[in-house]
Amino acid sequence: MARKIIDSKLAVRRLSLILCDMAVIIASSALGLLLRFDLAFSKVDTRFVESLWRYLPINMICTLIIFYILRLYHSIWQFAGIVEMQNVTAACVMSTLMQFAGLQIMGLPVPRSYHFLYGGVLFFLTLGNRFAYRFFRYLKRLVKNSNAVKNVMIIGGGNAANAIIREIRTSDHIHNTDVKCIIDDEPSKQGTYIQGVKVVGTRNDIVETANLYHIDEIIIAMPSVSKRTIREIVEICQQTSCSLKILPGMYQLMNGEVSVSQLRDVEVEDLLGRDSIKVDLDSIMDYVKDKVILVTGGGGSIGSELCRQLASHKPKQLIIVDIYENNAYEIQQELKAHHPELDLVVLIASVRSATRMNYIFKTYKPQIVFHAAAHKHVPLMEDSPGEAIKNNVLGTLNVVQAADLYGTERFVLISTDKAVNPTNIMGASKRICEMIIQTYNKRSKTEFVAVRFGNVLGSNGSVIPLFKKQIKEGGPVTVTHPDIIRYFMTIPEAVSLVLQAGAFAKGGEIFVLDMGEPVRILALAENLIRLSGFKPYEDIMIEFTGLRPGEKLYEELLMDEEGLQSTANNLIFIGKPIDIDEEKFLRQLEELKEINFMEPDVIRKKVKEIVPTYKYDKK
Repeated sequence: MARKIIDSKLAVRRLSLILCDMAVIIASSALGLLLRFDLAFSKVDTRFVESLWRYLPINMICTLIIFYILRLYHSIWQFAGIVEMQNVTAACVMSTLMQFAGLQIMGLPVPRSYHFLYGGVLFFLTLGNRFAYRFFRYLKRLVKNSNAVKNVMIIGGGNAANAIIREIRTSDHIHNTDVKCIIDDEPSKQGTYIQGVKVVGTRNDIVETANLYHIDEIIIAMPSVSKRTIREIVEICQQTSCSLKILPGMYQLMNGEVSVSQLRDVEVEDLLGRDSIKVDLDSIMDYVKDKVILVTGGGGSIGSELCRQLASHKPKQLIIVDIYENNAYEIQQELKAHHPELDLVVLIASVRSATRMNYIFKTYKPQIVFHAAAHKHVPLMEDSPGEAIKNNVLGTLNVVQAADLYGTERFVLISTDKAVNPTNIMGASKRICEMIIQTYNKRSKTEFVAVRFGNVLGSNGSVIPLFKKQIKEGGPVTVTHPDIIRYFMTIPEAVSLVLQAGAFAKGGEIFVLDMGEPVRILALAENLIRLSGFKPYEDIMIEFTGLRPGEKLYEELLMDEEGLQSTANNLIFIGKPIDIDEEKFLRQLEELKEINFMEPDVIRKKVKEIVPTYKYDKK
């Protein structure tokens, strides 16, 4: 039914255009002749009138056919541009030439200059006929925008700005919005206009101009500039009270997808001050093609992104193992929808069960394992150290031993910067996991490696979702310490580097990812408050709660004893393994297994024996 309604409306529109064009052809023929005689009808030779009258039906049929062939009845003239104008020009030229030839063949006399005049009039009337609708829409919007409730400033005077202004002015879905001015740093653009909107200054004029034009919203339409430039622009915009929108990236321009619908709120990721890390996975992912891949913790934030990126590189089979069925179900449904050809197995299982892990490895015989399953929340693990040991240490040991027993080719452990000189049980447990990897690499045919990186934006338990929730509730936003800093990376960035580290693996390495410059958590909180449209310390308060148990002011990516070795990717380094007494370490693991249910201080004391760099407050 809906399709029939759309088709009928389209037919009515085309018929209306054809009738208008018929009138345009008649008017063009008459006006072309009248213009030849200075619009004095009395001077026109009746022979010329009779010639045009006799040829008019032929001219009308030929012209309408030409218009149809050149798709003048197919374009959406609301969004017409250069291509449509070129088509109108070509159609009018062809109609003129066709009429000239026809009149000559039929021996019908007309003045020689008539043909040029006819073609010119036909062009302007045809163009006016098609653009009249757009013009009246524009006048209608001018009336509406005289009472506009939202004044907009666009930063960036390029193609993206042009596309956004055009859509704001033509869209039926955008009301009460008026683009007042444009900001661009290019000197040659100052004082110029884009669709009637003036470029009024550079970034240094943003605050003053926003006040002058009573700007409500600023749109950053600079898809090709660096993240550092975006951060600088956003920091200036935050001095105003305007809401901020941003066009995500250059690919919208390349694909012709620039539109208001592509705009998004400025996020805290835009303030990291570095460009996104891009890894050419296609060139290095042959090592997973046609392989059986197993991902533990595959429903978590890191594990699920690993599964997404692995699924697009044609593994023979992808096995997801997770203890939390809701997360496992969500990634299962997502992968089924986007990769219906994927041989996907989703298993609910705990890495704590050696029997279950052995059964899975025996049944599916995975060739590559990404071990992302772990308890990662620092304060919670401080209160339950035995759980950190059971899940992180003993769970890793179970998966490692199963991989060794059933001939896994490569095993990649997801580790953390908190494993370096740990001050919490979570970090210490992950350091023990790294030691397990290094020990078993020397005793097994499996290549065991670890990848160590810092905080991941948007991951479960990260500060960003917490801050957003606190801002939504009206505050206060809680920061543990004014000087606390952390390294940050987005989930896709971290996972792409993990996958590349897996390609570099030869066995025994601890890969260290370059996380860029550290970020002050206080600055992160302040920026997020501003991006939410509030003023820190006025609208939303910030409270300092003190460092939580096991928390450090700053994280390290490398221990003093470790040195760095470069790889083919300048963002991935290899930490030099620290020599350990393997026999002693394996005995200590067995002892740890026996006491993981005991009092926290007993567990911490044993962990301290295994990881001498572990420091904790003795209670």
